[in-house]
Amino acid sequence: MPETDWPFDQPRNCAVITLRSIAFDNAPILHVSHDIDDHGWQFLGAEDACEENSCVLCLENIVELDPTILEVAEIPPGWHAWRESLSSPWMRESNPQDAG
Repeated sequence: MPETDWPFDQPRNCAVITLRSIAFDNAPILHVSHDIDDHGWQFLGAEDACEENSCVLCLENIVELDPTILEVAEIPPGWHAWRESLSSPWMRESNPQDAG
């Protein structure tokens, strides 16, 4: 994908938070959060995230793991997206955890 077609507000090599189960065990990404404070991205599963299971990848690696993530690249900071399964559509809304 040419750099001009990159849909995220962060570069391809931006560090993002994900879970070891997603990075190494092919668990699905079911929750995406675009943080309001630093414009960071988190790519999580259905279970509650805990620090012991977290890891850092670059944004481009996340897209390689699951290209459907491109469908939520436009969510603004302070928003999140979620889905029930890989075949479910993404739902989007303002993230109540980011509300001041």
